[in-house]
Amino acid sequence: MRQKNRSGKGSANDAGAIEAATVDKKKHNGKQHDKEFKVAAAKLVTEQGYTPKRAAASLGLHVNTLQYWVKVYGRGPQQEAETLETLRLRNRQLETENQRLRLEQEILKKATAFFASQQA
Repeated sequence: MRQKNRSGKGSANDAGAIEAATVDKKKHNGKQHDKEFKVAAAKLVTEQGYTPKRAAASLGLHVNTLQYWVKVYGRGPQQEAETLETLRLRNRQLETENQRLRLEQEILKKATAFFASQQA
């Protein structure tokens, strides 16, 4: 509500303050911050060890907003791109596990056939 000065009219500064307060309360479309800012904010949590609550408070954000940004933009470089060598290592591990599981499956089939023949 405008306060009236002695002349009975509200001052221009009062109107500006009220207008600014109204603008701050309006919901925005989610494009208030650019991607670089969001990535940098997520890195505060993922790389620099800040808690989401502390980082959000220092940036003037809501904690849930920052946690969402960490989820979307907070992947570390090691998670984003795997090297060829790590893929080869993972492939070898999976092939070894596959071979072991096939052997176990073959043993179970033979055991099932053996016990089925004993029942008859």
